[in-house]
Amino acid sequence: MDLGTFGIYTFDFEHQPAALIRDSVRQLEEQGWRALWIPEALGRDAFTHAGLLLAATRRLTVVNGIARIWSREARWTHGASTLLADAYPGRHILGLGFGGDPRPGVRPLAAMAAYLDELDTMETPNPRPETPVRRLLAAYGPKMLELARDRAAGAHTYHVNTAHTAQAREVLGPDAFLAVEHAVLFETDPARARSLARAHLHGYLQTPYNLAKFRRLGYTDDDLSGSGSDRFVDDLVFWGDPDTVARKLHGHVDAGADHVAVQVIGVEPGTSALPRWRLLADALMPSEEPANR
Repeated sequence: MDLGTFGIYTFDFEHQPAALIRDSVRQLEEQGWRALWIPEALGRDAFTHAGLLLAATRRLTVVNGIARIWSREARWTHGASTLLADAYPGRHILGLGFGGDPRPGVRPLAAMAAYLDELDTMETPNPRPETPVRRLLAAYGPKMLELARDRAAGAHTYHVNTAHTAQAREVLGPDAFLAVEHAVLFETDPARARSLARAHLHGYLQTPYNLAKFRRLGYTDDDLSGSGSDRFVDDLVFWGDPDTVARKLHGHVDAGADHVAVQVIGVEPGTSALPRWRLLADALMPSEEPANR
């Protein structure tokens, strides 16, 4: 997957009207970014959203990070991803994840495997695209990472530290694709940076699944109590000036990531992240020719 070493992950378009989304994503492409990751969390349908972004751009690859398997039956995921692969060859990646609220009695690994079985045995009159559908699985634990290695092009992770990236690469082996999301904040004052980072992480410290994940990452109850320890916050949100943030992001690449999807936080409500995305582009892609930026 030729996404470049770094891409952008954003919730921003959940809050913008279509016309502004088109303008923003075109500017993002002009900055030189090659990949854009979008969630399915606040009401936007994963594939409608991806189609809008693809239609507005010429080169950008759009990745669902994630399309929730509980949001639609496998046949509708198959149909939507097949159409996008046909309409925009090589520019859409189907990121699938368990997602949503906990489901008592349902094992995420078994549910994902069953969903993939349905996708892989689907019979449909829809024309097969010349460029096949490419898919990644949201994965954290070793079993889901193994499933991503065996049944998809690879895995993508969310809110993990660089130590986990090294562990994931070991499970995936040398050939499977590994993408890692990481939050960043352009703020050099430690107190303010950690305050903003804690506001971002607050919701993730309220859910049993994420708390269990963080404990498996090596964080103690003391790290996770209240609004999180400085160690936890600094590992999960990289803050500082652009060069400092860029250096920290390269830690995931050094640990085995093929691609890092960068989520810029700390953007004031009603304002655009585009200036910060430009700062990131300058720090992470300094060798790019201006014409490509």
